[in-house]
Amino acid sequence: MSALECSRAGCRNDATHHVVWRNPRIHSADREKIWLACDEHVAFLRDYLAARDFPVTVRDGVPA
Repeated sequence: MSALECSRAGCRNDATHHVVWRNPRIHSADREKIWLACDEHVAFLRDYLAARDFPVTVRDGVPA
């Protein structure tokens, strides 16, 4: 099985974190979306979502 890649546009690095978020204007509280992130882009993806007032958390590793 190949490694999962970072969700940042153009990045092909292996993901080392998952960024869990939702858009409260269209998603219910129990709905979560996941973006994968490498070490280099985890802060960028977290900040991108937080700037839009989306609830966001970062977890180590990738979901199984």
